[in-house]
Order: sequence, then structure tokens, then C-alpha cells
Amino acid sequence: MTNWIRFRDAEGRIGFGTLDQHALRVLQYDGTLFDKPKPTNISFALEDVTLLAPCQPSKVIALWNNYHALSQKLDKAPPQHPLFLIKPPMSVIGPGEAIRRPKSYQGKIAYEGELGIVIGKTCSNATVDEAEAAIFGYTCVNDVTAIELLQEDPNFAQWCRSKGFDTFSCLGPSIATGFDWRRAHVVTTLEGVERQNYPLDDMIFTPAQQVSMISADMTLVPGDVIMCGTSIGVGSIKDGASVDVSIEGIGTLTNRLAA
Repeated sequence: MTNWIRFRDAEGRIGFGTLDQHALRVLQYDGTLFDKPKPTNISFALEDVTLLAPCQPSKVIALWNNYHALSQKLDKAPPQHPLFLIKPPMSVIGPGEAIRRPKSYQGKIAYEGELGIVIGKTCSNATVDEAEAAIFGYTCVNDVTAIELLQEDPNFAQWCRSKGFDTFSCLGPSIATGFDWRRAHVVTTLEGVERQNYPLDDMIFTPAQQVSMISADMTLVPGDVIMCGTSIGVGSIKDGASVDVSIEGIGTLTNRLAA
């Protein structure tokens, strides 16, 4: 398994490379992440760089009701096609960056710890096998929601508005390639207290199925992210509180709601 990251060095230059999690060093690569990147002879201590969101998606696709446990709790039938909304690229932030409360909103803000799929090849109307080949790797996600806006207007649910604010798509710390999602759990902690711990193999639609079916609705391009949906344990974040989303093999994504 390889962990890819984007970073800013001490001189303010942005680069990408691989993270050695044991030595805590970053090996810089040249080229582009999704098109045969080449290693350089430049490396950094992890403490000397600032981690950024590991990719720059043209769009973020967020699923709802994609886990059997949550579907049963909500008394909802499993969907026949992924149920999703689209979040803008301006909503993306990386590890350690602050989630900012919209100035126009003083209500509850919720966290959702999730697995994120990172697309590595352009795909449209992909078969499941083609979709599997188009997945570059996986990252941790905190899909943030201004929860009280969802049903603010009873005539039209405000999914995109409530989830699309700047800083409401937290990604990172790495993209893991060669990652076996079937053996992993998502663990979400709020101020150090565990709030979510659920198995990824409880997904209704597998990652390859998600990519295949969504690619029939829109073309997916390298860097796009599909948030696989969350399971039981979603809750609200108080101003100043910190949320950690951890998936073994990918790392821990930490973001704080700015006070």
C-alpha cells in the first residue's frame, strides 16, 4: 500500500509525493499524480511540511443511505441506485484546516466520518470492472452539514446548500492505493470521544458499483471524489471542537470547527 499526499513546503511551494509513515518522511514526485509520476531525490521530514487536501476534485459526490445499518435504523429501503448530491470544489479543505461556520448560519453543524473514493482515470458509462480500474485510491472524509438548513423550506430539501459551504468537505490526510476497504472501519471521534465505529463492508453499493453507476449519470475525471456515505453515529460539533476521522491504512483526518 502506498500513501500519497499533497503538501506545502517551508518555502511555500506546493508539491506531492509519498509518505513513509514509519520514518515520517515525504518523498517528492514530479509530474502529475494520476499520470505516471516520477520520484525525485528530494525528501522532507513530515514535520517540515504542511499537509493539504490530497487531491483537487472538480466535483465531490456525496452519497446518502449507503449502509445497511443506517438504512435499517432510518426504516428506509435500500436504494436501487446511489442517492447523491454534488458538493463544489470550493468546499474542500485538508488536514488541520478549520471548518468555518457560515456567517449567515447560527444553527447546528454536523460531522459525518466517511470513506472517500478518489478517481484516477476519466470514466463514463463504465462497467464495474472498468470502474474498479478507474479508482486511484481512498481517503478519509468528514462530510460537514449545516443540518438546520436541510428542511428550512418544506417545499424543497436543501441538500446542496446545507453541505456545499466553503470548508464543508474535509479530505485527507493521504490517498491510499492498494487499500483493502473490506477489512477496514471508519472511526470518528469528537473531542477524543468515539462517536462512530462502523465496518466499510456494510456498504450497500461497493466502491466499484458506485463509480460504475454514477459514471452513467456524469463523466468522472481524475481527482474527483465520491464520499461513500456514513453510518450510525452522526452528531453535531460545537464551536471550537475537533473531529478526527480515522481509517487504518489511510491515517487520521483532523479538523476543528472554528470558534
